Amino acid sequence: MPNAFRLEEREGGVVLLTLDLPDKKVNTLSRAVLGELAQVIKGLEGRSDLRGLLFQSGKPGQFIAGADLNEIGAMAFASKEQIGQAIDFGHGLFTRLSRLPFPTVGLVDGNCMGGGTELILSLDYRIASNAPHTKIALPEVKIGVIPGWGGTQRMPRLIGLNAIDVICSGEAVDAKKAAALGLVFDAVPAERLVEEGLRLLDYAQSSGEWKRLREQRERPLGLSPDQAMFAFATAEGYIKGKTKGQYPAPLAALKAMQKGTNLPLEEGLKAEKEAALEVMGSPISANLVGIFFMNNRLTRDPGVDRTDLQPEAVKSVGVVGAGLMGSGIATAHARSGIPTAMVDVDESRVAAGLKRAEEVIASRIKIGRATPQDMADMLERLSTSTHQSLLADADVVVEAITENEKAKTATYKELAQYLKPGAILASNTSTISITRMAESTPDPSRFVGMHFFYPVDRMELVEVIRGAKTSDQTVVTIVALAKKIRKTPIVVQDCPGFLVNRVLFPYMNEALLLLQEGVPMDTIDAVATKFGMPMGPIALQDLVGLDTSFYAGKVLEHAYPDRAEPVPILADLVQSGQLGQKTGAGFRRHGGKRSEPNPAFASILEKHRSGTPPQDHETIQYRLFLPMLLEATRVLEEKIVREPADADMGLILGIGFPPFRGGILRWCDTEGADKLLERLKAFESLGKRFEPTETLKRHAQTGERFYPLPKLS
Repeated sequence: MPNAFRLEEREGGVVLLTLDLPDKKVNTLSRAVLGELAQVIKGLEGRSDLRGLLFQSGKPGQFIAGADLNEIGAMAFASKEQIGQAIDFGHGLFTRLSRLPFPTVGLVDGNCMGGGTELILSLDYRIASNAPHTKIALPEVKIGVIPGWGGTQRMPRLIGLNAIDVICSGEAVDAKKAAALGLVFDAVPAERLVEEGLRLLDYAQSSGEWKRLREQRERPLGLSPDQAMFAFATAEGYIKGKTKGQYPAPLAALKAMQKGTNLPLEEGLKAEKEAALEVMGSPISANLVGIFFMNNRLTRDPGVDRTDLQPEAVKSVGVVGAGLMGSGIATAHARSGIPTAMVDVDESRVAAGLKRAEEVIASRIKIGRATPQDMADMLERLSTSTHQSLLADADVVVEAITENEKAKTATYKELAQYLKPGAILASNTSTISITRMAESTPDPSRFVGMHFFYPVDRMELVEVIRGAKTSDQTVVTIVALAKKIRKTPIVVQDCPGFLVNRVLFPYMNEALLLLQEGVPMDTIDAVATKFGMPMGPIALQDLVGLDTSFYAGKVLEHAYPDRAEPVPILADLVQSGQLGQKTGAGFRRHGGKRSEPNPAFASILEKHRSGTPPQDHETIQYRLFLPMLLEATRVLEEKIVREPADADMGLILGIGFPPFRGGILRWCDTEGADKLLERLKAFESLGKRFEPTETLKRHAQTGERFYPLPKLS
């Protein structure tokens, strides 16, 4: 047993039950902890001498983080029987807690997540601290499951149909909103929680309300047929529109509420179990749980395999370039509390960059995610100039000028006279070798790639690219800086295309080859979006700019000539000045309400038509995604990234690879390497780009996985 609970009997017949996991920063509900709770409940069930119970956390500012992460991971691969047993245990335990022979109050200070929320829902009352760190949520749908320990039944009985949004969105509510919803009785300062809890127990005993509440919450919710039909049909339509049918957990949670809330609680819990079994243990759940773990790892990852290094303090940042990327990078630092200097070659560019910075904050104010004070603070921290001397005090300088190696290296030589000793110089390049450019900098060990994605304010990923001479200390410092500005950094070894563009290019190129073979662009895009991509590859080409795609492709064609097929239709469009959305026409014509095929493209396509188009969508899907998978395995073989998770999270965060598939390598695990190897045989005639890698062949032969299955105890 973990000795997680302390039971303190106080004057007046009140017992204070404290959850405080030894040697842990947060409380989680593992099977061992729940087993210990069961023993505590057993000792309390026969206590007729007690007037009430207060439940609290022994960790100030932290309540219960939810179920144990490792057990969640293992449960994603459990059998239906094992999952059913776990649900029954949770239902039984919290039902016993809800029926103790005296009133109970939960005192919530800090994050109360998942199973922790289901625990407090089984108590008679809840009081929350009004501190900003107090959040209450049932976030299970975000990892592909539903609240399965009574959450879908007890929350609606407590707060009515508002529970639909809380449960199906998985979003947290703060103490003020929780009180307004009726989820908690009150929100008070943390130091008064026990005092207010005692007062509430006195009220409960004197009024007898706790007994009436229990009877009420055991009964059906009492929705009229019209209420139920309207509420659940509206919610179902909204969820289907938002998830595109690719994320079943919110619908399963809705189904549990719809079937169970108008039944007695005991019957409602059976409906919850039935719905939970539909999604728990599914491939989608396993993939989303996997992403949860990958995100946690990246949050803790310092960027190097050393534990003796601490990031250097970054008190100020400079940005060279006030264009779309430079202004975005400067804004990200300034709005995160870091004094930032932004320079460009003339006042008009600087003014345009400053206007873009203001627009970022203004857009956030409009949706309620920022305030006018945030705008004032950002502008106060962001200074501008046309002279590089403004960068003299910067600890880190990020170069974000045009993607031209000669221009960049010339800039580094100019900067050398202004950079202070020990300053780190970073390049926002998307394709150019960090190792090669480092030789033009004052100190190659202090030079690194810091590749942001457009638009900077919305894209979470930053590729931190190590050149051959980049020091571990530099990497650790830049990784920490990226986290400080609320980005997710992934460390990548220098290579053409780095991680994301290198793995994306085969997919984008294959789409154009399919187009040349005669597959309609709408079909190609539809296959990709049905797979789960946020937009199709042809639409993406037009969005990023055909010139950008063309010149990046040239770099990768030069680097990987054995498997990079030239696509003349792209070259012809660029030569004709039709560059996609920015010029009004590319593969499609833009500017109206709906993009339509560009009539001028038809003659270009006809000139370069080749091959026989595949007819079935499944073949098109594998044509698009198998080259991406193969390139991802090459990235691992060459140790461009340290973990399979780095490759998968890079694609999820960088290009919107569908999270419900878990990443391209996890997709391989789900499909089966042997099956995909067999698929590749059909494409042998297409050349080297479909040639299986040693990694894929080994996995097919041995059953090895990129993500080993967890062991179920």
